[in-house]
Amino acid sequence: MSGPTQLPLPKPDAAAIPAAAYVRMSTEHQQYSTENQLDRIKEYAARRGMEIVRVFENSGKSGLNVRGRESLKKMIAEVEGGNADFKCILAYDVSRWGRFQDADESGYYEYICKRAGIAVHYCAEQFENDGSPTSNIIKSVKRSMAGEYSRELSTKVFQGACRLIQMGFKQGGTAGYGLRRMLVDQAGNHKGVLAVGEHKSLQTDRVVLTLGPEEEVETVRGVYRAFLDEGLTEREIAERLNARGLKTDLGREWTRGTVHQLLTNEKYLGNNVYHRTSFKLKRKHVQNPPDMWIRVPGAFPAIVTPEDFTKAQEIIIARAKRYTDEEMLEKLRDVLRQHGRLSGVIIDEREDLPSSSVFRSRFGSLVRAYQLIGYVPETNMSFIEVNRFLRQKHPEIVQEVISNLAGIGVQVQRDPETELLVLDQELVVSLVLSRCLRTDAGSPRWLVRFEESHRPDITIVARMDETNQGIKDYYLFPSLDQLALRLRLAECNDALLDAYRFDDLEFFYSLAERVSIEEVA
Repeated sequence: MSGPTQLPLPKPDAAAIPAAAYVRMSTEHQQYSTENQLDRIKEYAARRGMEIVRVFENSGKSGLNVRGRESLKKMIAEVEGGNADFKCILAYDVSRWGRFQDADESGYYEYICKRAGIAVHYCAEQFENDGSPTSNIIKSVKRSMAGEYSRELSTKVFQGACRLIQMGFKQGGTAGYGLRRMLVDQAGNHKGVLAVGEHKSLQTDRVVLTLGPEEEVETVRGVYRAFLDEGLTEREIAERLNARGLKTDLGREWTRGTVHQLLTNEKYLGNNVYHRTSFKLKRKHVQNPPDMWIRVPGAFPAIVTPEDFTKAQEIIIARAKRYTDEEMLEKLRDVLRQHGRLSGVIIDEREDLPSSSVFRSRFGSLVRAYQLIGYVPETNMSFIEVNRFLRQKHPEIVQEVISNLAGIGVQVQRDPETELLVLDQELVVSLVLSRCLRTDAGSPRWLVRFEESHRPDITIVARMDETNQGIKDYYLFPSLDQLALRLRLAECNDALLDAYRFDDLEFFYSLAERVSIEEVA
């Protein structure tokens, strides 16, 4: 429960001091249940002539920081805004207020309340939080102890996880394509395969990895053969898998990244690997170097041989060699000297040269890389570069729209020939990208061409910004209002035209979402 909870409390006595109770439970101790905390707080309030008028509750939330603790943030916001209908705040003890790793952060939130004339009481503590030197010293020590407890607990949990890893048990995460999570009891007997989203119910049970369906296992091995023997890239392998209608373990289409995972994850070699990243004490995620990983070879059944896995890593490492900007430009000069001209196709055909996409990523565009080595193409390449980028960008935006529609329960079918989207077998939608052009005077213009042959119900026009790298805004044109097949947009247009303009697609999603007749009525 993340928001403030308003319990059915009795009407406060007019003479009683109105108080708010703040209770927080993480997951480690039943003694810290919100019910137990509230019982003690009520006893404290009754002895002090206080009446609890509000209860703010955060259940299952870590006390390491304020992130995710919506009730605490809501309470502090009411105090700062002068909207609080209570004169004091009652917490069970210092640790329930928060096990902040910086004790000053705990004091900061208490000071906000104190500055607003609202005192914070710690009902289960042996000291009175009255601002005296003694209470301040004890409170400071308690705050430090609360933070230290979390640090010690984090260390113990990590050590326990490492021990289980070394015993061959899997610690969290999905199994991955070609593998399954097998539940085993304390004696190591198999109890059954866990489906996606299922978890063990007994504390003594453990999870190991086992081979998945034979067709998935053969697909993984086929990916290695295509990469090692046929020399295909991850993207080419993904396209081949998608053409066969195969889905990942999460039911999604294959991408370069998902294929890359098959080729680099040691679990396909049978190794149990842990501590690749760290997120201790709710701090920033850290990518750990390989020498810090906890690795147990041969913990699970292997799908690929060590020889194939090693060869794949060697290819990937060699391909990923990091060149400096000058080294890349010097290689580009060599290609220019050999061919007398440059193009994306020529660059991509060279095995000893980073791909054209790497040059675009490093220097912003191929044209910019050409300029740096003094090469001037015979034709204006900027137009070609922008069009190439938009062709690559269009499927990404379409897929994002499909995902967002699916998230609100809209079924979407995509016509592979026309690229039109059919929503719930009723509404036909077209999405086009309009590149930013410049007039002779330097003013931006956007040319929109509407689909003539298929006539979609709605055309979404995404106007690119002046760099043609990002989206500036959107226009939603219904087919009934399309008077021409070509439309020229300026920075600012007629009010009737800009009535179709939106900063994002939230309005479109609201139009597409199904609403019951009862709701409309």
